[in-house]
Amino acid sequence: MCLSIPSRVTKIDKVKNTATVDTFGVSREASLDLMAEDDVKIGDFVLIHIGFVMNKIDEEDALLSLETYREILSMMDEEERQQAIKDGDNCPNG
Repeated sequence: MCLSIPSRVTKIDKVKNTATVDTFGVSREASLDLMAEDDVKIGDFVLIHIGFVMNKIDEEDALLSLETYREILSMMDEEERQQAIKDGDNCPNG
């Protein structure tokens, strides 16, 4: 099962059409190719799947979801936690 952790947009590169997002302190880049132009802004929460921003998520919903993820992540050791965050949007299809 794949779960997408809400990530906050910290930077947008209009030339590459990418967003840099923060997911529990892990920074990574995601493509904005599947989003309407100027739909995503710095500070927005987004959901990512296989390296693409798929949609924005309401901040209140994002914060509630993040609290649940914090509870799950608190049961893991640091290495497992970092790997879960990094792999969160790289789910195999099928």
